[in-house]
Amino acid sequence: MPAAAEMLVEPPFERSPAPDDFQSAPDPQKHDHFIREAVDTIINEAVYKGTNRESRVVEWLSPDELSARLDLSLDRAGLSQEKLLSLVEQTIRYSVKPGHPYFVNQLFSSVDPYGLVGQWLGDALNPSVYTYEVAPVFTLMEETVLGEMRAVVGFPREGGDGIFCPGGSMANGYAISCARHYKAPHLKTQGMSGQRRMVVFTSEDAHYSIKKMAVLQGFGSDNVRLVKTDARGRMDARDLEAQVKDTLDQGALPIMVSATSGTTVLGAFDPLEEIYDVCAKYEMWMHVDAAWGGGALLSRRHRHLLKGIERADSVTWNPHKMLAAPQQCSTFLTRHASVLTDAHAANAAYLFQKDKFYDTSYDTGDKHLQCGRRADVLKFWFMWKAKGTDGLEAHIDKLFDNATYFKNMISERPGFELVLEQPECTNICFWYVPASLRSAEARSHPDYNHTLHKVAPKMKERMIQKGSLMVTYQPLRDLPNFFRLVLQNSSLDHKDMDYIIEELERLGSDL
Repeated sequence: MPAAAEMLVEPPFERSPAPDDFQSAPDPQKHDHFIREAVDTIINEAVYKGTNRESRVVEWLSPDELSARLDLSLDRAGLSQEKLLSLVEQTIRYSVKPGHPYFVNQLFSSVDPYGLVGQWLGDALNPSVYTYEVAPVFTLMEETVLGEMRAVVGFPREGGDGIFCPGGSMANGYAISCARHYKAPHLKTQGMSGQRRMVVFTSEDAHYSIKKMAVLQGFGSDNVRLVKTDARGRMDARDLEAQVKDTLDQGALPIMVSATSGTTVLGAFDPLEEIYDVCAKYEMWMHVDAAWGGGALLSRRHRHLLKGIERADSVTWNPHKMLAAPQQCSTFLTRHASVLTDAHAANAAYLFQKDKFYDTSYDTGDKHLQCGRRADVLKFWFMWKAKGTDGLEAHIDKLFDNATYFKNMISERPGFELVLEQPECTNICFWYVPASLRSAEARSHPDYNHTLHKVAPKMKERMIQKGSLMVTYQPLRDLPNFFRLVLQNSSLDHKDMDYIIEELERLGSDL
């Protein structure tokens, strides 16, 4: 080891002068103009122009073009407020506008004005919802909304439990965790090593999060059994029971079935009452992933689609999907009052002290996997207060009305072919068959499906380049690529359905 005198010494760090505007607090003299200009730009460009039918859904640039156009670099010196306002404008300009009426691409859309104000209010207050001490309003608000949602499902309003989660995937993860604890509570301390192999069941059309969350929690993807679906995409309860019996014959322990109410692609609703009978017979936890279709529970016309959901042990329901609350707004609901706390509580003494001066049962954060957590409840609560349950019901009914109209129109239109003749949800899956593929000779050609498979991607490219529409496509098992229109923006009407049909015809007319 070298002597102290011989050791290399780094030259002293030359500190740059502190910038004038580095403190993280608003100053009316410094920031009033900037904040108001930024908010005005957001309102005018993102909220109003971004939802205007005359605007583009997206102004498309390739990754290289966008990188050259938008300065994303991070430097030692900060930018002026004028340049920051320019970045606000550019960010809006080159972003996809999910609030645009013709963004029918994913299971989220729209810019709800009340949800938006609720989201902004939550961001301005910047709470973390884990104790009543730091989030008194939001703690009570969350319990109120979750209780009302449980009542809508058919769970006990007061006796059950629930949480707001960062997305439906995490909500499904909570279901797996609670099911495991309910079946084998000793695993919380002992872990799964050396224990009996546990198996989760879901349908082959279920959301991929079931498998991902099972992997995350140590089950292993091979222990997620995929149950066959029928021609409508609904779980086959007979195949479910056969697979459960096979699991028992192998010496494994079936612990949970995750049914789906509103599958991602076809919008199918699994037969919950039949699935419940299997779960009851083999003492399995029954979860319903109603992230997409849960909104139908608020409609007296359509809640029959989820008949039997009240028998489940837990439910995932995402208000940011069919109910069009701002991202993200997802819930996990359960009929069991203590399982969330029993499964997840760590009793951190620095946060969840039991000798506080108020009722610490309102310190709900210990049942969450998160510590810091946004007040996602606020935007949905504000929407619900503004519209009432009747307004939310009217929203749902309009979505289904638009879906029925669109389905009826394309079923009689040359070039359009439905994947499902009678879709259950507001997903409408269909092929657009160009004129060049409509003849009997073209249809009988051995390469017909291969050629049809290429149509939707090419039409998607054209609509993105044009910015006139965004509707997704996908294959499903042996089926070639087809379009999937998803409707959850209740500002659309029948004229918009006509526009979408006619625009698809324009985009594919020469293929």
